Amino acid sequence: MEKQHLGFDLMIYESVDELSMDDRELMSRAREARDGAYAPYSGFHVGAAVLLASGDVVAGNNQENASFPSGLCAERVAVFYAGAAHPGIRILSIAISASGRVRELSIPAAPCGNCRQAILEYEQKQGYPIRILMQGAQGKIYECPSVASLLPLGFDGSFLT
Repeated sequence: MEKQHLGFDLMIYESVDELSMDDRELMSRAREARDGAYAPYSGFHVGAAVLLASGDVVAGNNQENASFPSGLCAERVAVFYAGAAHPGIRILSIAISASGRVRELSIPAAPCGNCRQAILEYEQKQGYPIRILMQGAQGKIYECPSVASLLPLGFDGSFLT
């Protein structure tokens, strides 16, 4: 038997004031996107902002409809939009902000499994880690060095060949 540890270092910031100016702006764009989310059923509003190597920022938010689960999460909307509008441009970071209808979240919400898988594919395709910043409506910010950290032993195209 062999035992291996799979883990990563999570950076935790007490507030946006501890972030770099660029990261503050990216988180601000995620909050703006969150405010435009279409979530009439769950009441869970999420915004994501993607920083590209070109310096461009694209944003997305969750989009629900009555035919659950055919809506899309904010992270996939933003990443897919980045891939469609800026093909071949590397994704450097994603900032995510989430809040609920019943209460504002003061802790970050990490991407769901479907979003982790989608972001992982982009990370593997570009051969470069995608850094993730996560925050609730307010409060602490979590920084993860790579989506692969959030999805150890991830499934990829190599299993299909």
